Amino acid sequence: MRLGLVTYMMAADWDLDTIIQKCQMLGFEGVELRTTHAHGVEVTLDQSQRQEVRKRFQDSDVVLWGLGTTCEYDSPDKTEVEENIRLTKEFIKLAADVGAVGVKVRPNKLHEKEGIPREKTLEQIGLAYRQCGIFAQDFGIELWMEVHGSGTSEPKCIHTIMEVADHNNCFVCWNSNLTDRDEQGSIKSNFELLQKWIRSCHINELANKEYPWRELFGLLHQAGYGERFTLAEIQGSSDPERVLKYYRALWEELTH
Repeated sequence: MRLGLVTYMMAADWDLDTIIQKCQMLGFEGVELRTTHAHGVEVTLDQSQRQEVRKRFQDSDVVLWGLGTTCEYDSPDKTEVEENIRLTKEFIKLAADVGAVGVKVRPNKLHEKEGIPREKTLEQIGLAYRQCGIFAQDFGIELWMEVHGSGTSEPKCIHTIMEVADHNNCFVCWNSNLTDRDEQGSIKSNFELLQKWIRSCHINELANKEYPWRELFGLLHQAGYGERFTLAEIQGSSDPERVLKYYRALWEELTH
């Protein structure tokens, strides 16, 4: 496995050159660029700007693993869902232009308090996700559904979404939530529920002993996760270089 960085929180204020420079220096081999942050890799870029982003990564040792969007398809408002589908497609085109491997989307919440059965919301998310997955396949871009959201982060909910989507370009981004654990503290059963779809993985505070990190990395290895990335999504720091050096050291200890 390879270690990467999500620019959410830790690198939110870094421009693209700083991200590439620090990742190279600190041994983070890939990056997921979170939308709305200081690096400015957004759908508003023109073609020349997109080619410049692609070139910066090609000229470096850092892999542009993905674009981290906040696109979601759970809203009861049909117009809002359609806008999120449209925006997802724009990020897919951006990913293809800048040389990213994939695009991350997410469910955000269930709407049972509004009288909408969870099954209806999950089906709606899955059908929208399928539409986006088909579109992404034409551009050679993977689509990753993050295990995220109020209620929707339950692996059983993500499993339902993936069963509805039922497309070979719709994948899962494991998100290392404490709710992955069963009563014994293991994530094995929930991991296996989603295993066949996992193509990207967020990790967070490796010093948190509540989460079974060795078990996760062992399960990823057994699943043949191979050369794909586990991406650090962690809080920022006034001394980011020092924190990231220690983070990599701990990651190496846990994964070997």
